Amino acid sequence: MTTDSIDQRIGRRARDRPDSLAVVAADGSLTYREMWDRSGRVAARLVGAERVAVLPASDLGSVVTVLGAIRAGCSLVLLHRHLLPDHLASVLEIGRPAAVIATERGRTRLRRLGVTGTLTSPEDLAAAPAVPLPAPDEAGELLAGLTSGTSGTPKLFVRSRRSWSRTLDRSDEEFTVDRHSRVAAPGVLDHTHFLYGLVHALTRGAAVDLRPLESWSAAKDVDPTHIYTVPTLAHDIAVSTRPRLAQVREVLSSGAFWPRSGRDALFARVPGARLVHFYGASELSLVAVDSSTEPVPDGSAGRLVSGVRTRTVDGVVSVHSDMLFDGYLTHPGHAEPSDGPVDGWTSVGDRGEIRGGWLFLAGRSSDTIVRGGLKVEPLDVETALRGFPGVLDAACVGEPDPRMGHVPVAAITVSEPVDRTALRRHLRAHLEAPAMPTRVVTVPALPRTARGKLDRPAVLAMIAAGPGS
Repeated sequence: MTTDSIDQRIGRRARDRPDSLAVVAADGSLTYREMWDRSGRVAARLVGAERVAVLPASDLGSVVTVLGAIRAGCSLVLLHRHLLPDHLASVLEIGRPAAVIATERGRTRLRRLGVTGTLTSPEDLAAAPAVPLPAPDEAGELLAGLTSGTSGTPKLFVRSRRSWSRTLDRSDEEFTVDRHSRVAAPGVLDHTHFLYGLVHALTRGAAVDLRPLESWSAAKDVDPTHIYTVPTLAHDIAVSTRPRLAQVREVLSSGAFWPRSGRDALFARVPGARLVHFYGASELSLVAVDSSTEPVPDGSAGRLVSGVRTRTVDGVVSVHSDMLFDGYLTHPGHAEPSDGPVDGWTSVGDRGEIRGGWLFLAGRSSDTIVRGGLKVEPLDVETALRGFPGVLDAACVGEPDPRMGHVPVAAITVSEPVDRTALRRHLRAHLEAPAMPTRVVTVPALPRTARGKLDRPAVLAMIAAGPGS
């Protein structure tokens, strides 16, 4: 494994092939020389800041901002589009960023969500003169990303620069991205999967295409060799009317469960490509790889990657590797992360077992729903539903969906007829977009087990049989 830092890897590519295409986006393109110069100017403004908050889009300004923060030794507090006003305020209070950076559209969104302080644009940062940059501490913090807490309050998981470097090493071992590759990453960079895909491709000297999927039909030069995707986008590629992508060698997918039927449909669009779905989590990084070129046992989530050890405790899988997160930031004023790995082991609550180096998952120990790669906590939905006049009780479960993997649906009991339009308006004010239930049905009573616990499979069957809203 290499010991080079992220910025050293990308800097070497910029020196070796300065005039090669680095990034193309809807707003233009940059060579490696241009990207390195602009990100250096951003870094000059950010040196000395412990953390900066970024609401990235898939544009050039977001790319140079992210790379500039990495080069300056800053940690990125990665904001995303779906934050509610109170969640955003909590994240900024906990993360205490020295600056909040966003595109013009992003700044408008942040103002609408209640941010009143100074907001900085990528263009303002890039106007600074370049200065010599210190070598960042590899043990230092690289990313403070968002994950859901069971209370509904977002938690910031902390990843170190070293943990991302080790993950890049494993990606180099497992995937075929190189300096001849053209890597499409059509998801927004506020999703860590696509942010990581950008960084990994740049460390390999590849050209990265950030243009959204809906623009592929109009753009005649979209001809990737690799695609970073999630099952939701893979579904959209599979059902699109665009001609087959004959040059694609590898599809790299992560996130929610990817059904075999969905993979088969995509394979018709990318004949001959290697389809790779990898299991991991924000806290765990890369754990296991399921590749179409390997004989994967039925029901397996994939083969454990090098350096990863696993064990089960009461049926819950724990992971040990050098790619794990450091812990969570959960309270204002607590600079150091807490609740991280213990003796090098940690878990995100997935149940399963290991057989012969293959990981088999059997669902989550919690009731978390994964909708298109984004986590939804049923408790949040149930709390919002119970807060509406006339709703006595509520249950939210995940319903299988061919595109999203699962979507939240809900059952309620009521004391009086409920205005469905007003209920949807209430939910939109209290839930992030991914948590909005696709259906809400009224039932006489919520089914319970013999011990009085909510019978979630029975709730799902009841919702499937009832009228929706």
